[in-house]
Parts: sequence; C-alpha cells; structure tokens
Amino acid sequence: MNNNRQINRCPINRTEQLPDVFEQARITKGVGFIEDQDDPVTMILGLKDVRKCANNWKIFQSGAVPGRIVVPSEVSIRETRQIPFELDPPEHKHFRDLLNPWFKRPLEQGYINSLQQIIEELVDDVIHHGSTDIVSEFSLKLQSRALTLLLNVPYEESLVWINWGTHVFRSNESELDGEKAAILYDYIDNQIELAMKTPSDSLYSSLLNASIDGKKLSKEQIKGVMILTFAGGRDTVINAVTNTIAYFASQPSSLSRLRKEPEIIPRAVEELIRYFSPLTHMGRVVTQDTDVAQQEVTADSRISLCWASANRDASVFEQPNEVILDRKINPHVAFGFGPHNCLGATHARQIIKTLITTLTNKVDTIEVLSQQDNIEDWGAFQRKVGYEQLNMIFSPCR
Repeated sequence: MNNNRQINRCPINRTEQLPDVFEQARITKGVGFIEDQDDPVTMILGLKDVRKCANNWKIFQSGAVPGRIVVPSEVSIRETRQIPFELDPPEHKHFRDLLNPWFKRPLEQGYINSLQQIIEELVDDVIHHGSTDIVSEFSLKLQSRALTLLLNVPYEESLVWINWGTHVFRSNESELDGEKAAILYDYIDNQIELAMKTPSDSLYSSLLNASIDGKKLSKEQIKGVMILTFAGGRDTVINAVTNTIAYFASQPSSLSRLRKEPEIIPRAVEELIRYFSPLTHMGRVVTQDTDVAQQEVTADSRISLCWASANRDASVFEQPNEVILDRKINPHVAFGFGPHNCLGATHARQIIKTLITTLTNKVDTIEVLSQQDNIEDWGAFQRKVGYEQLNMIFSPCR
C-alpha cells in the first residue's frame, strides 16, 4: 500500500466529498484483490459477507502471527501481540471482560465534562488564530489530549504524543517505519516500569493489578494492550475528527440543522462514522480452505473485512452515498462487527458527539483555505481516507 498525497486548493466539493471506490467491484465480484509484502489479501466487500466472516472467528482468525491481520502487514516491525485485538475466543473474551469496564468510562459525566473542556479550548483557539491546519493543530491535539482521559494519565503526556505526529508506524520515508514504531514500544516499556515503581490510577497500574483466572497479566500482555490503545485509536480518531469538520465546511446547512435539532446528534454521529469509515479494512487469516462471496480462499491465506465498502452497500443502506443525518436504520460496521468489534468505540463516539455539539454552539461557518488529501492506494482502489493538511477558518456564532 502507498499513500498518494494530493494537494487541492479548491473548495471541498459540496456534492461528492467521498465517492465509493469499491462500488463496481462489490456489485460485480463481491471481492477485491491487493498485494501486500508477498502476502496477498482478498478484500471482502459486501456487508452481509463482511459480517458473516467477522462472526466466524474459527475459520477467519485474528490470533495469527502478530501483525499479520493488519493491512499492510506489521509482521516486519513488531513481535508483540496486540491484545485483545489479536486473540480469538475464549482467550479474547477473558481480556474483553477485563477491559470493557475501563473502556466504558467515556460514558461517565466527569469524563464527558473534561472532554468538552478539551474540545472547547481547541475550537476557541481556531476561532482566535484564524487560518489553522486542522489536522496537526486540532485533530492530532484532540486525539492526544483525549487519550490522557482514556488512560487516566497527566494531561502533559499529550505533548509527547503530539510530537510523534499523526502516524505511529508511518513516516515520510516508509509506510512501515520500524524505527518510529520502536519509539512507541520503548515509551510503553518505560511507562510500565514507572507504574510498577509508582502505582497510580492509570490504565497501566490497573493492568498491573489485574488478573485473569487468578493469574497476573505479564508485562508483554500489558504492552500488547497499550500498543493497541495507542496505535488503534490514533489515525482513525484523527481521520474521523478531520472528516467531520470538513463535512460541515462543505455542508453548512447541516451544521445549522443540528444547531436547531440537537436531538438528532446521536444519529448524526453514527451516520458520519458510517459515511467516512475512518478505517478502511482489517484482515483475518484463513484457517481452512473455504469460500466467501463465491470466491475460493485457501488455508493460511489472508482476507480483509472492508468496512468502508460494506458501509456503502446499497442492498442495505438507502442512498448509501449521501449523508442522512437522521438515518434511522444504520447497521454500519465502521467499528467492526462480532467479537472483535472496536474496544475504543465508546471513546470515539463520545469525541465526535462532543465535537459536533461544540461546533453547533460556537461556530457559525467553516471556510476551507487549502487541503492536501490523504489517499490510500489499495491497487485498483484509490480511497480518500482523510487529509494530510486542511487549512480552515472558523467564524464564531454571533
């Protein structure tokens, strides 16, 4: 996979912001094919087939060699298994049961209040400073500062994470930068050691005190949870935040509508996440010869569950290529499906909900000055997943 960074200084298209690049293949074949480091991937494109495979963990495995279910594969840059992401039942369920209460904390009022303060300060900064790169000066900062709430660590730690840039494993030189990944791994090792010496109320300390079936978690298991928490919610949250703001720039009437009808904001959150699908797909390893979408796949080959394609499936979604803010039937899979659905979904939803609420309260119009698109190259499919840069001005409500 390569990312083509396209510069476009024209206003964001008000009629078609994110086309469905998978539509023809989904309708005619049901699958797509991509090469990835000599380990090719069959992309599953239809919603029904994606959900079926996501549920069938015995045949479509997550607990393969660490890094192999990620597309592009991360086998070359890590050996630590991300937990519970790269586990299958029953072990997967043990860890989910352990982690779920912590990752539901974004529903607590204190958490919501703190998140609201973070977002309000960032919006006020953009209003005050004028032209602002939303990716680096808003979305990245929001993702990092909100993560301090999720981990329950000092706010100042976000400065370290912001300095890493928008991508944990990717640099300008490489799609998979082992040296950059090592910065994250070393940081997590150090934080675990610090929590062992000086216990606190952080997620690190919570994991050090936790046990499954009477057995304490190992340092490697704790590291696996933390790598997932850092890496899994970085690009995706940044893309979701940036795309949401860009949408309101292209459709100012939508922001006005939500200002007048705040009761539909929860549905708008789900619809924007469906439409933009910040994570294109996620892989599985096939454990036995089988077929899916009338396509034969062999044991030890890879498939990917293409969330972005499934979320535009016209056999399920009415007018799938349009944002319908109050969409009532919306079985999207932007946060995955089945036992491996996204652990951080509650956190991500709360960020987007609070962001929209804050924009409706504080911002009248959003102007785009320039943009540099982030285009993922999946062979036959060139998908815009977000922006490398997005310079904007927020005009305040009067």
